[in-house]
Amino acid sequence: MSIELTDIRAGYGGFMLDQVTATIKAGELTALIGPNGCGKSTLLKTIARQLPLSAGTVRISGRDTAREPTKAIARQVAVLPQHPVVPPGISVGQLVGYGRAPHQNLFGVRSRTDQEKIEAALEAVAIADLRDRMVSELSGGQRQRAFLAMCVAQDTPYVLLDEPTSFLDIKYQYEVLELTETLHAAGKTIVAVLHDIGHAARFATNLVVMKDGRLYATGTPNQILTPELVEQVYGLRTRVYADPVTGSKMVSPVPNMQPSLGHETARTMCVGLD
Repeated sequence: MSIELTDIRAGYGGFMLDQVTATIKAGELTALIGPNGCGKSTLLKTIARQLPLSAGTVRISGRDTAREPTKAIARQVAVLPQHPVVPPGISVGQLVGYGRAPHQNLFGVRSRTDQEKIEAALEAVAIADLRDRMVSELSGGQRQRAFLAMCVAQDTPYVLLDEPTSFLDIKYQYEVLELTETLHAAGKTIVAVLHDIGHAARFATNLVVMKDGRLYATGTPNQILTPELVEQVYGLRTRVYADPVTGSKMVSPVPNMQPSLGHETARTMCVGLD
């Protein structure tokens, strides 16, 4: 049980993943990290079959996704996109119910099992009290929880999250990441695109580092997260050290120590400004 990528080429708008080969093991909480435009979201969308392959194969639990029916993929993989669209006039309960669509017949009849899964998802994400609220009325953190509940209700072994903490303040970022960690502990295989290296090091069990459309490194945060890797991938000099509270790795930029201007130099630069 794993996600196996072999010589992947896929993309759009002039950007293309460059023969990415990797194995994302089942049971891991894997974070995709790297600079803007490196291909993180493109790779996630390719795994989810939201982007067509130009070359290579994606296998999930041994099955070639290009040969699988869409509904079969949806029973294996739940996806939370970076900018999920909220249909107008929809309640939290209705949104979470959409997660059961891959398990329903052509008429969309909801079974007792569907209802049980929906209720369990609302409870798991701690938003049961919001089931009758309109999604449009929710805060950013509450809305993200509602979409995560929809993924939980979908009841898939794999959950793909594209920048789940984007546009959230620090409180909601940690709430969403802690919830993701809870889903992982419950047996879900999680693959998440994250921008914050510290968040990735703290919550992920495995890192996939991307650069320029290529796979740069994989491994646990403790194995691969070094000042050398950060400088080579992000072009930034840093210190990497253990968080004093959690022990996970943290990254801090090294200040660019420019020589200070003397008083005479500063006075000369200001001549003519009076």
